[in-house]
Amino acid sequence: MRPPLSSAASRFRYATLDVTRGIALAAMALYHATWDLGAVRLTPENYALTPSGRLAAHGIAGSFLLLVGIGLVLMNGERIAARPFVLRLARITGAALLVTVATVVTDPSSYIFFGILHCIAVSSVLALPFLRVLPRWASVLAAALVLAGPHLISGGILDAPMLSFLGLGRAMPQTNDYVPLFPWFGLVLAGVATALYGLAAVRRSRLATWTPTGRLARGLAWAGRHSLAIYLIHQPILMGLFLGLVTVTGPHPQAGVAEFRALYVRNCVATGGETQACTRAAACVSDAFRRENLWADRPRSFTAEERLRAQGLSQGCYEAAEGTAPAP
Repeated sequence: MRPPLSSAASRFRYATLDVTRGIALAAMALYHATWDLGAVRLTPENYALTPSGRLAAHGIAGSFLLLVGIGLVLMNGERIAARPFVLRLARITGAALLVTVATVVTDPSSYIFFGILHCIAVSSVLALPFLRVLPRWASVLAAALVLAGPHLISGGILDAPMLSFLGLGRAMPQTNDYVPLFPWFGLVLAGVATALYGLAAVRRSRLATWTPTGRLARGLAWAGRHSLAIYLIHQPILMGLFLGLVTVTGPHPQAGVAEFRALYVRNCVATGGETQACTRAAACVSDAFRRENLWADRPRSFTAEERLRAQGLSQGCYEAAEGTAPAP
């Protein structure tokens, strides 16, 4: 049997959850700032796209989805709170559509068709049976199955673009924010299970009555209570600030160098080059391009004359890297 949740309890806000959500928002803003700095070339490379950056992004998204599951249990008490649930769903769905439309306009090649807000909206609906209808253990079992889903089922008809929101295809769609139902809905269900099994114990602990006192804690709690609004406005503000800054300072002198060298090495090895020689040649070519005014912090088209010069520099650098000629 589940511990009963009174309607009063369902309306009660746990300050600890608000502060936790505020911390997740701060981490998200820091990650987005890192991504923006790389996107406008204010840092040597986009550190948000490195393995550690991607790991941080997954951890931040996962924390939000866990909190969504916990919040669904707190909101709905002994029975589904239809009106608050529908209003919340409408706000999140509207915000998700706004994100899609905005990214279609600003970055149509990588627009967001199923990001974290889309996942939260759909997951909120799919989680309803686990709140009141199904037994508690069903949420644990379903969470495990959804989390393991991409490892159990993939490919085939699930590679169809129309089914990309499921996350069970082998191909990774080109989008700036991709949070498919598998495995991420599993974290919402994990949050539901956490609340169903742990809420009674939390109510008996100090966490139930804790209130933030310092400025930082109160600020985080406030942010946690207004998480959707902050999510929508923080990225345009950050990007606007960094775009203004780069017009004054110019891009970082080493912006794009690591990306160029990595791409050069991949192409060099793919065409039969030796890995160590390709690596040495990549550094030589990037330096030569900068010296010969062929370098750009972003990809650009060469004129016919520039292309011949670039090819000559590349050939000379590779021959030098192999020890058969002096570096150009």
